[in-house]
Amino acid sequence: MTDDILETTEMLMDEAIKHLEKELITVRAGKASASMLNGVFVDYYGSQTPISQVATISTPDARSLTIQPWEKNMLQPIEKAIFAANLGVTPQNNGEMVRLNMPPLTEQRRKDLAKQVHAIGEDAKVSVRNVRRDANNDLKKLKDDLSEDILKGVQKEVQDLTDTHISRIEKIVAAKEKEIMAI
Repeated sequence: MTDDILETTEMLMDEAIKHLEKELITVRAGKASASMLNGVFVDYYGSQTPISQVATISTPDARSLTIQPWEKNMLQPIEKAIFAANLGVTPQNNGEMVRLNMPPLTEQRRKDLAKQVHAIGEDAKVSVRNVRRDANNDLKKLKDDLSEDILKGVQKEVQDLTDTHISRIEKIVAAKEKEIMAI
């Protein structure tokens, strides 16, 4: 019984960290990355399709991305989708491909991005703490079936899992903030 609760708790906390990492990928740290376009969908013959499924995305250098559509008639929809995604960059269409040049980040923009990263990290911590609360509530329901020592031991294990995951979140956020603030 308690093993199931601990296993579920750890799995849910790991999911919170995976979600955090996925969210942080979308925060631009001044370098061009194909993952910036993960949330961009293109109107491909009437259906919304990820940009990576209609074009080749490459990074010729640290500050630019090129998007080479497999069909020439997809240049305009790709350009529109990038505008609509509001990535903070203006696509340039040369008739063959779409190019995105990443402007260097200003000091104020870096600070804003660092705040955004910090907020995303706080959300992840809240998720982990909510998982801890749910696990402790489940354990309290088993109070009649378990001795007090076992209950306290399992609650300590839940708290240790929480502390470990919060620490991992803080390290991930600190690394991303450092990446953003680096010039």
